[in-house]
Amino acid sequence: MEQVKVLSTWFSPFGRRILIALEEIGVKYEYQEEDLSNKSELLLQMNPVHKKIPVLVHNDQPICESLIILQYIDETWDSKQVSPFDRALARFWADFADKQFFDAGFRIVKSKDEAQEQAKREMLENLQFLEGALKEMSVSGSLPFFGGKDFGFLDIVLAPYVSWFHIFETIGNFKIPFETEYPLLDAWGKRCMERESVKKILPSSDRLLERVFQIRKKFVVD
Repeated sequence: MEQVKVLSTWFSPFGRRILIALEEIGVKYEYQEEDLSNKSELLLQMNPVHKKIPVLVHNDQPICESLIILQYIDETWDSKQVSPFDRALARFWADFADKQFFDAGFRIVKSKDEAQEQAKREMLENLQFLEGALKEMSVSGSLPFFGGKDFGFLDIVLAPYVSWFHIFETIGNFKIPFETEYPLLDAWGKRCMERESVKKILPSSDRLLERVFQIRKKFVVD
């Protein structure tokens, strides 16, 4: 009998995407909430190199780093037939989202003044790139997701970020013009939030905002 366990924290978008993927495919799993200020022995044992979440433990074998975990889930349990080009394209934009988009978002959280303004400009530019990618991959918006007809790899990567948009706007004191500048992303985000897997896994905006303000206090004195 397969044993699947996920080590993560409730506020990590990287961990949430793993749970969404497992929910979508219908894989039963055990979840262990980690206190990052007092990491469990299991986490230190399963990820001795980085000592970070998330970690997927499958039959006592650990897989680390969220994008690698999602690829593992795809290859182990998902039977969808995806062309090598489409798979590579999705992985490119997943890497872009984590390195460019979320990096800009985290700098909004941990900075102020001009550094924060620069991060906000970069976030809007990155959203424009993602809007263009969605237009291409959804055939100018005629298909609902980055995965085309199906809620796929890249949709799962990006879906947890939908609950962070309000966080970035609140802390950065600005408004992301989704309806006018990023209409495809706006509609895509609403579709994501209607999925049972996403609704079940993502935390409430209020709870998340409270936690992110705590994180901000470690970096910034407002």
